[in-house]
Amino acid sequence: MNKETVIVLDFGGQYNQLIARRVRENNVYCEILPYTVDIEKIKEINPKGIIFTGGPNSVYDESSPHYSPEIFKLGIPVLGICYGCQLMAYSLGGNVVSAADDSVSEYGKTVTNYNKDCVLFNALPESGISWMSHRDYISEPPKGFEITAHTDNCPVAAMADKERKLYGVQFHPEVNHTENGSKMIKSFLYDVCGCKGEWKMDSFIDTTVAQIKEQVGDKGVVLGLSGGVDSSVAAALISKAIGKQLTCVFVDQGLMRKDEGDFVEQTFTKLFDMNFVRINCGEEFLAKLKGIFDPEEKRNIIGTEFYNVFWDKIRDSYGSGFFAQGTIYPDRIESGKGDAAKIKTHHNQVGVPNDIKFEDIIEPLKDLFKDEVREVGEMLGLPHDLVWRQPFPGPGLGVRVIGEVTAERVKILQEADAILRDEMDKCGYAKEMSQFFAVLPGVKTVGVMGDSRTYSELVAIRAVTTDDFMTADWAKIPYDILGRVSNRIINEVNQVNRVVYDITSKPPGTVEWE
Repeated sequence: MNKETVIVLDFGGQYNQLIARRVRENNVYCEILPYTVDIEKIKEINPKGIIFTGGPNSVYDESSPHYSPEIFKLGIPVLGICYGCQLMAYSLGGNVVSAADDSVSEYGKTVTNYNKDCVLFNALPESGISWMSHRDYISEPPKGFEITAHTDNCPVAAMADKERKLYGVQFHPEVNHTENGSKMIKSFLYDVCGCKGEWKMDSFIDTTVAQIKEQVGDKGVVLGLSGGVDSSVAAALISKAIGKQLTCVFVDQGLMRKDEGDFVEQTFTKLFDMNFVRINCGEEFLAKLKGIFDPEEKRNIIGTEFYNVFWDKIRDSYGSGFFAQGTIYPDRIESGKGDAAKIKTHHNQVGVPNDIKFEDIIEPLKDLFKDEVREVGEMLGLPHDLVWRQPFPGPGLGVRVIGEVTAERVKILQEADAILRDEMDKCGYAKEMSQFFAVLPGVKTVGVMGDSRTYSELVAIRAVTTDDFMTADWAKIPYDILGRVSNRIINEVNQVNRVVYDITSKPPGTVEWE
């Protein structure tokens, strides 16, 4: 592998991707591997450094994740975090014990005292807040290690064997709650591992374009373009490499937001040199959904029909050369959570029918996280609105129209959602939220409009703030903004006489309604 690489060895920690992002923020390429990876694979990669993640287990439990102590003899610097620190201590002869008293356990923000002689802490104050989350603790470090940090309840909050370049921290430097945590990681990367910081997006684009040109030669590439961030950036990147040799197939199933299909078409026909094929099949999708109310059945029908429409088109016209897709790094990370480890199936990883034979699959974004994909998109000249597009469900508005999906109900929702987005953009509040959209719950209510009684649709507004979409809080949109949105929807969208705001967090709710 040509680029300098740091490996994050995953022992089931909830912050594994965050650790990798912190490494990449320092312009060092990073890969996440499960703790089950063979040590020969690690030798083959020859990383500049290795980071052990945290995890929910106890190291002295024989069934918990472990790794061969040989890894500490490779001469490669290792940083153990939380469980990873305990595993390092346990594997090398230190003593790890369970806190018999809950008062010895540490969770959350904790004042930590640092030994400034340690390379990880020498540029920091003598103490600071760190984020702890552990019940077990290291009571005695292994031979050759010195204690480099402590708290009131944790005698070994950090340890180091400078000669072997082995470092461990009981806390989580990767989270924002730990003061100067990013500086600690940077010190490990540059001062311990000797990294140069060569992982930059401009060099990534140049290198990837050259690789695509060499791989494709004079053959064609077909890409399924959804209009989402990942497939759009993949299309722009491949277009930069091979131009008209790329054909993007865009299936417009009629369940996108207002005018979104036209926006996608205009973007890729005007800005990029490629063949753009749009398949308008909204009527066919609605026919399949007629009389269907169950959300899972709707998802099934939409997914199956999309698959069939897309591959029928490929089979008829483009079933040769290469197939490309917008797979990104989180889509293919193998989890390190015990025996359940597997690579998740993701909508960006499409199964190719057996009767269609491509030479190979091209995934130009497979090494990038979402924010890195957005950065590449900006550099390639994609519109800001597309690059920063909010998450959108694969079945589209089919799961935001609760109950039966009809052309009339989709139209109502598209108009209401467009007004919501327009008002959020006008007031500048859109950037305060992670995701916001309108829902048509399928509820009719009594109202009075123009001195007449009405019995019309109710529209619900959903808006959330979140860092990771694992949990989310409802967005505290000012009342005057909500009032303007409600007034416009009721006055401008036919058959709507009431607007409500969803104030449910996740959990107990989910972001989407279906």
